[in-house]
Amino acid sequence: MMKIAVVGATGMVGRIILKVLSERSLPISELILTASKRSIGQRISWGGSDQIIVGLQEALDACPEIAIFSAGGSVSKEWAPKFAANGTTVIDNSSVWRMDRDKKLIVPEINADSLTKADKIIANPNCSTIQMVLALLPLHRNYGIERLVISTYQSVSGTGVAAVQQLENERNGVKGEMAYPYPIDKNCLPHAGEFLDNGYTTEEVKLVNETRKILGDERIRITATVVRVPVIGGHSEAVNVALKKEFDISDIRKELAATEGVVVQDNVDVNVYPMPLFSEEKDAVFVGRIRRDESNPNTLDMWVVSDNLRKGAATNSVQIAEYLIDQKLI
Repeated sequence: MMKIAVVGATGMVGRIILKVLSERSLPISELILTASKRSIGQRISWGGSDQIIVGLQEALDACPEIAIFSAGGSVSKEWAPKFAANGTTVIDNSSVWRMDRDKKLIVPEINADSLTKADKIIANPNCSTIQMVLALLPLHRNYGIERLVISTYQSVSGTGVAAVQQLENERNGVKGEMAYPYPIDKNCLPHAGEFLDNGYTTEEVKLVNETRKILGDERIRITATVVRVPVIGGHSEAVNVALKKEFDISDIRKELAATEGVVVQDNVDVNVYPMPLFSEEKDAVFVGRIRRDESNPNTLDMWVVSDNLRKGAATNSVQIAEYLIDQKLI
């Protein structure tokens, strides 16, 4: 039994972390919840009782064995090292530590076996990266990936509560705060994150850099376009994969179906294919529209969908915690 802290417990991802923790069998003796200063003293129902929100210093002083952070980059940058120095293993959902050479970027089904007791700050990848690399795993292992061309169709919940509220306001004809520079209802925005000097956005660069780090191959050529769409939950991705070896599509389907965490939904004869509508509140990564790219040798296309708040954030974090506990790395 151990103490587990959730930093950012009242946020959109934080609340899903609490839900996932309640669904799974982690040996929790005490749950320590923190949030912004204005939330201190509030109560959240969990595990049949009310949990009181405390401040970060109080959570630090409680010496939890694991702290799952989902409170934004500035909080993680300041407080994750403090928790780590105090002996806590931090699992961080922000982008602060992902590309740090000394920090591991973990999708448990892929590279959890690289973790050791010395890893006190562990980075959780971006939501769109997690679902894609899980689908890419058997392809890279069996054929080697040469190049990826990625187009994402990301839900507004990936931006946060303000974006969800903007979409709902627009659908209801209500004027309110704008999370985006344009309306999102009945629209698509080819703009997620901040634009960089090379014309890409920070969200697109995350897909490039994080994919290479997780798969352990800097030679993979990757380009990405990230689009925000008027969907509340669930990210979708069209992924074009150029492989180093020839393949049979039936083998690809079998290998994907045998991959932990992946569900193949690919029967176009009866209109079976992944959709965000049916991915919500599920932990799987759904893959369909698997077909050969007839314009390029050794290349295929696939459609990848997952709940960005669960496997894309909360569930992946909790799975990392489970692995640490199971392997006695805490």
